[in-house]
Amino acid sequence: MREQVRERKGDPFSVRFGAATDRAIEAEARRVRRSKSAVVEALADEAMRMRQFPGIGFRDDDARRRPWIIGSGLDIWEICEIVDAFGSIEQVLDAYELTDQQIRLALAYKERYPEEIEQAIAENNRTPEEWLELYPFIRTD
Repeated sequence: MREQVRERKGDPFSVRFGAATDRAIEAEARRVRRSKSAVVEALADEAMRMRQFPGIGFRDDDARRRPWIIGSGLDIWEICEIVDAFGSIEQVLDAYELTDQQIRLALAYKERYPEEIEQAIAENNRTPEEWLELYPFIRTD
């Protein structure tokens, strides 16, 4: 049996926010039904990724946050899937209104977070049978 590896949490430390920021975090924690610590950790993670990869943003609700390339309208996984389908960046540049920089940014993000991007691609490529199993109430005709 394969052993599951857990990411170790960092050492605890204390932080104090200004009153307005603390109220905003408290309100967000209530809205998403998570602890303030979980909200701050998620925000910090997104902020660090946006600093590492200038030109990306995150969108959607709390449970389905996903990275996208600002100015493209496309999620990173979508650009990566397009590149895989076309086989080269040059072919994608000819077929889509994307810049070389946007494509390379998406591919660099995928290189750093491959499991996240591959999971999003796999979810998108579910078969009709898999969708029906997940959502038996949907119509297929």
